[in-house]
Amino acid sequence: MTNDLFLRALRGEVVERPPVWIMRQAGRYLPDFMKLKAKYDFFTRCRTPELATEITVMPIDQIGTDAAILFSDILVLPQAMGLPFEMKPGKGPFLASPVRSKSDAERVYVPDVEEELDYVMNAIRMTKSELNGRVPLIGFAGSPWTIFCYSIEGQGSKTFNLAKEFAFTNPSAAHSLLQKITDTTIAYLRAQIKSGVDVVQVFDSWGGVLSPVDFEIFSGQYLRQIVEAVKDEAPVIVFAKGCWHALSTLSASGASALGLDWTIRPEAARELAGGDITLQGNFDPARLYSSAGEIKGMVWDMIDAFGKDRYIVNLGHGILPDIPVDNVLAFVDAVKTYPQKP
Repeated sequence: MTNDLFLRALRGEVVERPPVWIMRQAGRYLPDFMKLKAKYDFFTRCRTPELATEITVMPIDQIGTDAAILFSDILVLPQAMGLPFEMKPGKGPFLASPVRSKSDAERVYVPDVEEELDYVMNAIRMTKSELNGRVPLIGFAGSPWTIFCYSIEGQGSKTFNLAKEFAFTNPSAAHSLLQKITDTTIAYLRAQIKSGVDVVQVFDSWGGVLSPVDFEIFSGQYLRQIVEAVKDEAPVIVFAKGCWHALSTLSASGASALGLDWTIRPEAARELAGGDITLQGNFDPARLYSSAGEIKGMVWDMIDAFGKDRYIVNLGHGILPDIPVDNVLAFVDAVKTYPQKP
């Protein structure tokens, strides 16, 4: 591989500088992506390997990040499990008949992921060919709890109170559904690895709506199942937004790296996670509105605080859609020009 900096950082090797990539880098802030968005609806872009490949490779060519992440969506997995999510423009995910009862949960099934999600595997193979060894390719899935949240709520939410109510009042049905999602996710990530991704990331976007005790009950144990099942086949990154309290237990899971949001200091994250795991993050996405000079200074300070080794520069969540491309370039360039100190 021409640029294996990302893989070396995941292995904990000494590196000349930390690698950098950006969550949601294949998407909405790029003008060329917006042209495709105007022509094709969201899930058409996900289900057409040629389009997914073009979008995945776009930031490698235009921004110069050290890793590519497959253009797809976490909701393709529940779609394959019998939950026909739509993506409504301006509103986001929508499920007309969400899971609201034990019988609803029982109807959700564990599919043959290689058959139901073959378009993802085709996109991976096509993207790997197009990348031609320039940078590693990241595959991904949503955490079981995050998929559960959308499946119960039927749409996005700030609190996911309906999902929490279902979990707390129907724990048996909730755990049955969470286990189905877990089993499907393990099969899905294994299929992605078999198709050619070099690394996988699990996004627990909504673990932070749970208390530390409930996080362990409804999310943490399922995340560990996934890591345990997949870690010997490819490096696994776990990003549990808002879950600083779980860094020590997630660090012991066997994951190669933990993603961080912007609400924790690097020094605290290192202390909680321990010294033997790579950390990823945690620049506030809204800070990309700052000037290029400010971005450079903040990125250098961030690298100083985390240390250049066992560290991957990223945002603390997905990039915002109206960030100027020049500011993204400034972010990436700041990492690439990070001064080496004697």
